[in-house]
Amino acid sequence: MDTPFKDVPTTTLADLLGREQVMDIGIRPLWDSPRVAGPAYTVRCEPGDNLMLHAAIHRAEPGTVVVVESGDVDHALAGGNVCAVAQRRGIAAFVVDGVIRDLGEVREAGFPVFSRGVIPIPGTKEKLGSLGGPARVGGVLVHPGDVVVADEEGVVVTPAARRDEILAAARAKLAKEAEESLDTWEENHRARIERALGDRGFTG
Repeated sequence: MDTPFKDVPTTTLADLLGREQVMDIGIRPLWDSPRVAGPAYTVRCEPGDNLMLHAAIHRAEPGTVVVVESGDVDHALAGGNVCAVAQRRGIAAFVVDGVIRDLGEVREAGFPVFSRGVIPIPGTKEKLGSLGGPARVGGVLVHPGDVVVADEEGVVVTPAARRDEILAAARAKLAKEAEESLDTWEENHRARIERALGDRGFTG
């Protein structure tokens, strides 16, 4: 599912999509995980509560990236067992606007988690949020089926309606960059910078 995007760096996608589709710098990989890509399975949890994420791991399709709106960094949304079950069911990763716990277990299992950090205290399982609706995560409004790509540079969301367009543009951009030597890049870069300086009256 959406595996072609796994070969596309987030930097390339960010160049094509712009700032509004890039999550803020607080959503980071919790360990040195590989790049992940897949369609979003969206979850909204009430602050301090993780019921809906726990429900989501039994409902999300294999290959999906579970994307969670929480708005809370005082209570863990998930721990080692929840991540292990998600991994067993084929979920590609968690991208969480919140925190988790049991990082050592998660890292050892090799399950990718992108979040705001870790905290040892769990949330409650008492409040209904939502599954499959819009979720705002890291400042980006994510809809079900949007393509989520996450790596060490950050997390970028490609709207589902633009999937084919952006994938084609990304492949073309990467191919062009691969053909360009550093010498050529440096020459073009210097010309572009000098032109920009000159246009602004810089003479130094």
